[in-house]
Amino acid sequence: IRSYSGPDTEGQLLNSFIQYFGDSLGRKVKRMPLIEETVLPGDSLLTLPVVIIGNGPSGICLSYLLSGYRPYLSPEAIHPNPILHTKLEEARHLSIVDQDLEYLSEGCSSNPVAVLFDTLLHPDADFGYDYPPVLHWKLEQHNYIPHIVLGKGPPGGAWHSMEGSMLTISFGDWMELPGLTFKEWAASKRRNIKSDRVMPEEIACYYKHYVTVMGLQKNFRDNVYITSVSRLYRGKDDEDRSQLNENISTQHLEMEDGQKSLIKRNWEVRGYQRATDGSHVPFCLFAENVALATGTFDSPGRLQVEGEDFPFVLHSMSDFGAAISKGKLRGKADPVLIVGAGLTAADAVLCAYNNNIPVIHVFRRRVTDTSLIFKQLPKKLYPEYHKVYHMMCTQSHTVDSNLHSAYTSFPEHNVLSFKPEMKCVLQSASGLKKILKFSVALVLIGSHPNLFFLKDQGHSIGHHSNQPITCKGNPIEIDPYTYECTKEANLFALGPLVGDNFVRFLKGGALGIARCLATRQKKKHELIESGDGGGDGVP
Repeated sequence: IRSYSGPDTEGQLLNSFIQYFGDSLGRKVKRMPLIEETVLPGDSLLTLPVVIIGNGPSGICLSYLLSGYRPYLSPEAIHPNPILHTKLEEARHLSIVDQDLEYLSEGCSSNPVAVLFDTLLHPDADFGYDYPPVLHWKLEQHNYIPHIVLGKGPPGGAWHSMEGSMLTISFGDWMELPGLTFKEWAASKRRNIKSDRVMPEEIACYYKHYVTVMGLQKNFRDNVYITSVSRLYRGKDDEDRSQLNENISTQHLEMEDGQKSLIKRNWEVRGYQRATDGSHVPFCLFAENVALATGTFDSPGRLQVEGEDFPFVLHSMSDFGAAISKGKLRGKADPVLIVGAGLTAADAVLCAYNNNIPVIHVFRRRVTDTSLIFKQLPKKLYPEYHKVYHMMCTQSHTVDSNLHSAYTSFPEHNVLSFKPEMKCVLQSASGLKKILKFSVALVLIGSHPNLFFLKDQGHSIGHHSNQPITCKGNPIEIDPYTYECTKEANLFALGPLVGDNFVRFLKGGALGIARCLATRQKKKHELIESGDGGGDGVP
């Protein structure tokens, strides 16, 4: 029995990719009918060690590490944290992927691997220092783990659909992925980056270019929509989390030489790829492991109030921008109603303000609430957001009972309903109700992931069972060092799905998953070499 990480196996798997999805050179997509329920899992269909769902920065970074790129402590590097540096020196000959992440991240926060990896890539960045990374990267082909990354659009995920007019909240350096700095990319493209904060479209281009430069494109398939991810086998050993001696009857991928690989069919992934002519080409894959990297921009948050489905109640900045560009709000006497107190709502306020559109701004929290995002942003770096926050505080209806001409805030208010005559019923914290007239309403209270393709929409894998997954209130519950779901073996999650909402921290999830899969692969090989891996068709 041979490893599935060899170049010959990789070639067979990539040929299978082409058969299923077509290649990126324009070869005609080969159509494959959806599998009927009567088809047995043992039939000759593509099986992969890892399927990654989502091709944003989370999926890209995980593909980078699974492709064999390994971080080592640079020879000349000295980390400003002396305790961490001493630990790194102890195993300088090993890549970070091959070290004990729990030991290295001692003393870190609730997401220890994310904080660890961030401090290795951006030492003391939170203190305003611009120290170089203490890591350098090597491509080690023998560490390649075959995988496929499935995304709805081009690599970069939701960054391709974000508004192009606003600056990102994070510095460009913090949006970058390992091995290619954002400044290097910008210089190579002769782009004039005037600020450390950049446009979303710049970030989207960087991510797309990153996949090509790092040679990852062979693992990526665009225009792919997942319809179902379901577990094939369960057994008592799945419950006790035994990873190596599972006593389940599992199927294996037959290679051309007739030998069995180490890949077990734990998951069935179904979906379709949208062809250039708009038609849908269905597919089915089997996977030993599935990694969820879908982010949280799928479903806008809703108030769940009467009248929210009226066409004049919007839920995205793009719809609002379209209404402005088409002149639908020009000359309107009534203000725009914006609901929410996050950065997207602040962007909407700025957008309306800059287009001379009056604003009514409604939010539930007090302006003194320490959890407001504005409290966490330095004024010098984010002057436009502090301008909005200043208006929220000083131009409240409580200061002046009349509406201000350009902007009026309604802190500690809830929306009770929208009326067909473009009126909104608000209720204050004291129970007092108000009716306000508006031209268009914009509800921007966050967004939630759409995990409809999982059993029960993934409600069973959150911290709070039987509740929808949300990035803040109910992220997917994972092991903090492997990022494997605590309630579902061989299912991993990273990025906003587990609460790592900034790009600088989601890279730690990729590190944790890569280490976990590499460790399990190594242990399987050791079992086989020692003669203990056989029996009952299980590696």
